[in-house]
Amino acid sequence: MARSAGTTKSAAAALVAKRSSKRPTAGSRKPHFTHFDAAGQAHMVDVADKVVTRRIARAGGRISMLPATLELIRSGGARKGDVLGVARVAAIQAAKRTSDLIPLCHPIPLTRLAVEFDFDMDASAVKIEVTAETLDRTGVEMEALTAVATGLLVIYDMCKAADRAMRIESVRLLEKSGGKSGHFLTQD
Repeated sequence: MARSAGTTKSAAAALVAKRSSKRPTAGSRKPHFTHFDAAGQAHMVDVADKVVTRRIARAGGRISMLPATLELIRSGGARKGDVLGVARVAAIQAAKRTSDLIPLCHPIPLTRLAVEFDFDMDASAVKIEVTAETLDRTGVEMEALTAVATGLLVIYDMCKAADRAMRIESVRLLEKSGGKSGHFLTQD
């Protein structure tokens, strides 16, 4: 049975309102989506009342590839040049532009951004880890994650002529600290 757009929106708004009335209090740890208002509309979270603290986030991921492709990167033999050098600069640039890419992300001043690469010979992969830091009212998880994803995409772009089957994997937050929600450390 077809529903009109108005009926669907009304039903969605009623569901969101019902869920919103059950939202947890500030001290509880129940999961909820902060980027939706009581009517279910997307909005940028108000951070004006939050305290400025030192915020740190570490994110990581990897790109798996053929052993020959990994060796080209390690030896510096890729036709497009220093793959990891370009990927590092791209990751830093992406972190600085995160709020331009992620619509509800606050623009924040980064005080530090570090990008590290490691070769996983057993898995035939390049691993990336990014640490982002700021002194602000909101965290830097999105900046660290955006940097990781972009660094891996640049590796793919620079090496795709040699290996189109590369796989970007396991992009995730590893650790965060600062702010009201406290410290998070991934368990795997």
